[in-house]
Amino acid sequence: MHMKCLYLVGGPMGVGKTAVCQELKRLLHKSCFLDGDWCWDMHPFSVTPETKAMVMDNIVHLLSNFLRCSEIDHVILGWVMHEQAILNELLARLPLEACEVVAVSLICDAATLTGRLQKDIDAGLRTPDVIARSLARLEQYGALNTRRIDTTGQTIRETAQIILALSHDTSDT
Repeated sequence: MHMKCLYLVGGPMGVGKTAVCQELKRLLHKSCFLDGDWCWDMHPFSVTPETKAMVMDNIVHLLSNFLRCSEIDHVILGWVMHEQAILNELLARLPLEACEVVAVSLICDAATLTGRLQKDIDAGLRTPDVIARSLARLEQYGALNTRRIDTTGQTIRETAQIILALSHDTSDT
């Protein structure tokens, strides 16, 4: 059976998950990318036990379909994933037979994160309260069973290449 690879890319809001995951998708042949936020794009945004369960079900369903598809070898999920319980639940519910899992947490220093988020605020893409929320979550990534990659001073491509180097299958990059 052909080995697939699941890349779980977590990190606080504003660290660069989406950009890095899009670059991973471009670097990997037969790949797909799911932004976990797409499964939670509602107005008004509501975090309740019901919506949390719905989002997890949506993500598991989509990732499972991608992992079972013979046309896809590399599945990439970018999502905040700030608690080990989130990662554990995902991994327990996914069909991971013959699948390598590369779990990383993107981090950066507080000044870099604040600057990136402020650009989004200035562009009207985020609200000002995102800075405090994201900085508070930054500390949580040190407790996760993931490889931490500091994106401070790194380009998107450099970060994506670091993630690829963590995989055992780099034959088609």
